[in-house]
Amino acid sequence: MKILLLCTGNSCRSQMAEGFLKSFDSNLKVFSAGTNPEKAVSPFAIQVMNEIGIDISSYTTSNVENYLGMDFDYVITVCDHAKETCPVFLGKVKHRLHIAFDDPAEAVGSEKDILIVFRRVRDEIKSQFFEFYNTQLNVK
Repeated sequence: MKILLLCTGNSCRSQMAEGFLKSFDSNLKVFSAGTNPEKAVSPFAIQVMNEIGIDISSYTTSNVENYLGMDFDYVITVCDHAKETCPVFLGKVKHRLHIAFDDPAEAVGSEKDILIVFRRVRDEIKSQFFEFYNTQLNVK
């Protein structure tokens, strides 16, 4: 099963979703990319994932253009902007899904306030992708 996760900056939501999917099933081939990728994965995303035992510190950001000619079982957008600006995939895509989450990178305030937002979004991503995994991918 080959899955591409898309968001705008590819620094938070898609990276966390990638980490969760890989933790659910190590046989999944999961990639993440952005329509306008940041230079690096958010240190807050890395921190809140480490808190629950998932290490995404080695993940890097990538541009969606690197994947346009590839085949995927699922292409999943995790933010509204990526859905609106998602390029046409020339490769074969069996399923396109949209599962949107707030962008924790937009959180403001103290570090404590920002981490609260990152943890909330992390938990929402875990819940939604666990449901996706169990209903779409883990069908016996």
